[in-house]
Amino acid sequence: MNFPSQYKLVLNPVYAFAKKRKVKLYLVGGILRDLLLGRQKDNLDFDFAIKKGAISFGRALAKELRAGFVVLDKEHGACRVVKKVKDGFYTLDFTDFRGSTLEKDLLHRDFTINAIAFDFEKGSLIDPWGARDDLKKKVIRAVNKKSFSEDPLRVLRAFSFASILGFTIEEQTLKLAKLERKSLAKVSFERIRDELFKIFAQNNTYDCLLALDNLKILEVIFPEIKKMRGIGQGPYHHLDVWQHTLETIKQLEAIFKDKKKDTDIRCYLDTIISGDRKRFAVLKFGAFVHDIGKPAALRREGKKIIFHGHEHIGRRMTEDIARRLKLSNDEIGMLKRMVVMHLRPGYLADNEKPTERAKFRYFRDGGSEAIAVLLISLADQRATKGPLTTAASRVNHERLVARFLREYFKKIKEEKTVRLIDGHVLIKEFNLAPSPLIGNVLSELEELQAIGKIKTREEALKAARKFITSLSKK
Repeated sequence: MNFPSQYKLVLNPVYAFAKKRKVKLYLVGGILRDLLLGRQKDNLDFDFAIKKGAISFGRALAKELRAGFVVLDKEHGACRVVKKVKDGFYTLDFTDFRGSTLEKDLLHRDFTINAIAFDFEKGSLIDPWGARDDLKKKVIRAVNKKSFSEDPLRVLRAFSFASILGFTIEEQTLKLAKLERKSLAKVSFERIRDELFKIFAQNNTYDCLLALDNLKILEVIFPEIKKMRGIGQGPYHHLDVWQHTLETIKQLEAIFKDKKKDTDIRCYLDTIISGDRKRFAVLKFGAFVHDIGKPAALRREGKKIIFHGHEHIGRRMTEDIARRLKLSNDEIGMLKRMVVMHLRPGYLADNEKPTERAKFRYFRDGGSEAIAVLLISLADQRATKGPLTTAASRVNHERLVARFLREYFKKIKEEKTVRLIDGHVLIKEFNLAPSPLIGNVLSELEELQAIGKIKTREEALKAARKFITSLSKK
């Protein structure tokens, strides 16, 4: 195989060290798959198989390379070496054979496309289970019938691989995945999270989620889905709560595609939030949970169906789900804000022209997620096509979102507005003691300044006096 030069810089010292120690070392798995597909990753991770003694070999290599070392699985002889380099780092994983021979070890890999090895000494590819053939056919196929029972996460990995590579899952593999889906409940949520977000990071998330849903795999991970099925939403909607959720994700992906050439939105969506997870993936997950609170909020008033307060119930449920998945605090805060605010743009669009104060408060409350909320709201609205949904309301919503997007990006490019007075001035002028009152007054003045009601220091002091007096009368 022809390895790229940056791969050789990593592999040559490893092979030389193995040769010096007379260890037969094989490169296996995903790195070979990607090379055969012509794919190259930024963050390099290499998997190696050794007949036995992988941990002792990895520990010695780490010392030689002056790299980090960690035992991943002592029972099965698995370890990792992490080496920092100028532009980041690379990882080397070493594992003992899970069989008496290399061929039998490869039989325990997840899918045929990963059951492939490279022999450094012979310089040849070892492909006993048809990896190259399935790569040509663009097929995800389990290596053996026990693949999913050996590691239930593979049920989800089949779909993440299909999503990333644009492959189809072979029929028998789909049947095995459906049979073993309940075993996913035994898998740690950290591992589930990583596979899920590989799916949310692709452009075909809707298609993948639909396929997972058809096999009832998603509801093993998210039991909340069961309560969303079959709940009608009245004449403004044409789908039940769950189908509407999926349609919202579909519409959101269409919006992302439409906005692909918009540099401001693209940069916003490509911001890394936590680990390697970008904002657009977290935003799609926000669409996934935006109506999660509707079943608990469901009320009937005669023939009318209402979901009053579902955004607040959804916020609490979203936090529980996000903590279950071990998402970061930043991601949890983002998701809660998306869910609790997703109705606001629609309410604002109901007014012919939102006031400057209403607009200011929207952006203040939305913070860095004000744009995310607008995009989810737009997708949510496009996914709503019941008989009472009018063309006029749809046009108003579209116009408001477009206008708010323009104004947001224009505003952040301008210089930050300097306060007319600060807390020290308030304390001195009104003989106040440091307290939450200072923050409340400054917040009120900031709002008045933003909407053009005050423009000078004198006007700010006059407004502050009026506000403080009104509070003292309460």
